[in-house]
Amino acid sequence: MAGVVGVQWGRLLMVLACLSVLPAHRAAAFGDATSVEIVSLDAGNGTAGARNVTERLAWEVRKRSSVEPILEPGRARLDKPSLFRSPFVYWRGSEEFPPLSEEAIEGLRKYIHRGGFILIDDATAGAEGFDRAVRRELLRAFPALPLKPISPDHTIYRSFYLLRKPVGRVQGPAFLEGITYGDRIAIVYSRHDLGGAFQRDKLGAWSQAVVPGGEGQRERAIRLGVNLVLYALCTDYKDDQVHAPFIMRRRGLDH
Repeated sequence: MAGVVGVQWGRLLMVLACLSVLPAHRAAAFGDATSVEIVSLDAGNGTAGARNVTERLAWEVRKRSSVEPILEPGRARLDKPSLFRSPFVYWRGSEEFPPLSEEAIEGLRKYIHRGGFILIDDATAGAEGFDRAVRRELLRAFPALPLKPISPDHTIYRSFYLLRKPVGRVQGPAFLEGITYGDRIAIVYSRHDLGGAFQRDKLGAWSQAVVPGGEGQRERAIRLGVNLVLYALCTDYKDDQVHAPFIMRRRGLDH
């Protein structure tokens, strides 16, 4: 029961934060955004660097929007109650992994059912091992809900910035994949090494080059990360496009 309350309360708080990115006359009654934790998933599958990514993503979201993520986020496991303390989980992987336990699969199902969102990020940007294992485990958890390409006109691409396509450390496929649960996309799968574009070393310098588009591509990857967090926290709240002219004036189209 505590897990249900935690996820639902987190989503309620973030609906208020979503309202606060709208024009002032619509947001004035809601006050400041409330903090949220963007946790990384400990799945034992080559997730080195995942916490660095969530820290950088939290910082970018806080800098660019009225949402105030915790800047030193923790980790969670699918088979532990810690999973339910956040509405956003980042799952990064770089190698094939053995089948998840039945407890982990059940935890995954419950987390999505209770309103959670998972971003899965293939850090290899093209190797087959992690991809094969992810698809296998998602099929176990959601046999009737296959991964499908996400349409380029989906709310994910305009939840904060207006974007045309996904990119990460590498250009990757022209689409993200997702699992739709009810009326929302609950799991997004990127094969662009999105997190690789976020990582910095201890001195604050970017850890990895972004190819082939350099720093312009890195900025678009960061914008995509921000969009995914805002979508996860607000779901399709912004799908009515009432606020679209406002966002276009503030941010401009992606180039």
